[in-house]
Amino acid sequence: MFKPVLIIAGLAGIALYALGGGTAKAERAVPIPVSKTDVTASGPQTAVFAGGCFWGMEAVFEHVKGVKSVTAGYAGGTRETATYDQVSTETTQHAEAIRVVYDPAKVSYATLLRVYFSVAHDPTQLNRQTPDSGYSYRSAIFPQSAAQRGVAAAYIAQLGQAHVFAKPIVTKIESGSFFPAEAYHQNFFDRNPNHPYIVTFDKPKVAAFRAGFPQLAS
Repeated sequence: MFKPVLIIAGLAGIALYALGGGTAKAERAVPIPVSKTDVTASGPQTAVFAGGCFWGMEAVFEHVKGVKSVTAGYAGGTRETATYDQVSTETTQHAEAIRVVYDPAKVSYATLLRVYFSVAHDPTQLNRQTPDSGYSYRSAIFPQSAAQRGVAAAYIAQLGQAHVFAKPIVTKIESGSFFPAEAYHQNFFDRNPNHPYIVTFDKPKVAAFRAGFPQLAS
């Protein structure tokens, strides 16, 4: 991910982009089963997911039907250290995360989980999401209720038993508050369509979501 002045936070991203001549990398939605359990709820609900750079995570979930809003931010650490500069030191215990507000009458928590595991990120990468590495890029779910926690845990177990991924799922279920990121990180995908990181890593991810979940894409 790039720093505010477009200096690279991870050199791998721009190097990969340069070597590829600006060509986006391939992405695809991994075919995974529907969750056997779900959360019963009414009225606007909130989900918090971490899975690498929040720019791409935000972009995918913004295009899910039934999602009312997505906020990029930091989860798992304290309010005092929830800033990009501090989180980037990998010493604050935060994860780059997104807060998703959704209408359960249009999209369920289990469906959001399916998108999260299938295409929003790679749940088999430990403390990284290509091209970024570090604890802040970990795969983690921050349930907002006991019901969400139970469904998330059951789905991780279900996917593990189904062996849909070539490697073990490393996603953790964690507790912790969510803190919105700085304004320049919000809606980054839409506001910076030609940014090298967006072109290389996030546009292919959104395209993969649309191809893999056409009935969910808005």
